[in-house]
Parts: sequence; structure tokens; C-alpha cells
Amino acid sequence: MQASRPTIFWNADKQSAIVTQRSPFSGQNHTRVLNMTPTQYDAWIDGALIQNALPNLTPGEREFLMTGITDEEWDNEFKR
Repeated sequence: MQASRPTIFWNADKQSAIVTQRSPFSGQNHTRVLNMTPTQYDAWIDGALIQNALPNLTPGEREFLMTGITDEEWDNEFKR
């Protein structure tokens, strides 16, 4: 499953971003506000493990950033 790169708009304080990503499960675009800095995001893009680059994000938020899949879609897809 190949995810596309998210669309990111940094808030003025550069401490959070509005992130839009297309889910490969539903094909829908989802938007979330994620508490991350450009430096943290760049560290991940440059090859750091996402949990090391963005430790303040929840596992679900990191999954959303990587794939566009929301917690709700995981729950629906795998009937958790």
C-alpha cells in the first residue's frame, strides 16, 4: 500500500500543522491538526524513524501521517 505525501499547512506558530492525507482504504481525504514542528517533520522525511522524530504524536496520528488511515477506518476495516 503506497501512501501519497500529505498536504501540510503550518500554523503561524510552527508548532502544529493542518495535515490532509488521502486514505487508501476509503479514498477519502481526511484532515487533522497535528502538534509537530517543521524540524520534526523534516527529520522523519530525511529518514528518522517516525516514533523518534515525532514522539509527541500518538500512534494513530503517526499512522495517519504515514498512510492517511484514521483510527476509525482501522477499527472499521479490522472490526476492533
